[in-house]
Amino acid sequence: MKAKKVNSEMIIEKGNTGKIPDERWVLRLYVAGESPKALTAFANLKKICQEQLKGRYSIEVIDLLKNPQLGAEYQILALPTLVRKLPVPVRKIIGDLSNTERVLVGLDILPER
Repeated sequence: MKAKKVNSEMIIEKGNTGKIPDERWVLRLYVAGESPKALTAFANLKKICQEQLKGRYSIEVIDLLKNPQLGAEYQILALPTLVRKLPVPVRKIIGDLSNTERVLVGLDILPER
């Protein structure tokens, strides 16, 4: 990995290794209470992150029954909904995240081969 300074901003260049970059992933899971779907979505997300992101992620669970105003920022209309805040661009996936392949494609995570 190389770093260079351009116009007082640090730009980091990463080689294309065919693996997921070493950047931090920030994920938000919007749910409605501790419903079976919400619990399934969290378990599936945690498993995917442990397998694919290996410690480079954080998951924030937002219960819209307790804080409904928190869904407005990302226009959350269906639950559960997963929002990838970082790395940009923001991406959303709706459902219990049981289809691992769909989640990997939706989050733009390519499984290591």
